[in-house]
Amino acid sequence: MVPIRRVGLNDPMDLTKALHDAMSLCATLDMRAVQWSPEVVELELDWDESRLTTGGGMHGGALMALADSAGAVVAFSNLPEGAVGTSTIESKTNFFRAVRSGTVRAVSTPLHIGRTTIVVDTELRDDAGKLVARVTQTQIVLMPS
Repeated sequence: MVPIRRVGLNDPMDLTKALHDAMSLCATLDMRAVQWSPEVVELELDWDESRLTTGGGMHGGALMALADSAGAVVAFSNLPEGAVGTSTIESKTNFFRAVRSGTVRAVSTPLHIGRTTIVVDTELRDDAGKLVARVTQTQIVLMPS
């Protein structure tokens, strides 16, 4: 696993490779990293026929995977000293519209950075900038055993 908070890369292609190396599901779904820092992480996912549900909309599970991945990266980027990782322990998603084409962008920001948990807010927006979904998740801070 790539130590995401220490990547220090600026090129989106290098960020994407680091993302894929850290989380294989991101590679499977062909997510792209646009930017990340402790303050904000942006990932993208394209509409594709392999990610659909009835009616031609992008499957909610694919959208949630995008949001969870972006939230995980921003949480990992904010781990306290000595922590070894993070894991989602709670996630709340509100869906507002279907995605039937184009690209979805996830923008994750930390709401709370604590010793034991990190709470993250993620907005998913379509190509027109319209809100597709909003996700609030809690990540547990993992310490060495």
